[in-house]
Amino acid sequence: PVFAGMNGSAIENFSCVIYNIFLMNCTWQAGRDAPADTQYFLYWQNSRDDEEMECELYIKDENWRNMGCIFQNVTIGIEKAYFLVNGSSKDSLIQFYDAYIDLYKI
Repeated sequence: PVFAGMNGSAIENFSCVIYNIFLMNCTWQAGRDAPADTQYFLYWQNSRDDEEMECELYIKDENWRNMGCIFQNVTIGIEKAYFLVNGSSKDSLIQFYDAYIDLYKI
């Protein structure tokens, strides 16, 4: 596969934590070579049958860059959930990051 975008621009250290069953918090760090104006967007799909949804509640840093997402009313299925974080910048194409995660193992 050919990944469009500048090397080092995709997010790093993506991880998710589940609190008291229904709340999930996912965080990431900006790619070390991403331009300063890069903004990130998280999409996820709880199972293959669900539609892909964008994060509704982003966690922002002091520069208003999206650095995480809080999910409410998460239902944990036995299938892996799919996460996709892509970015946009005026200056260059940003590589995306994606992962399949077993939520019930978190």
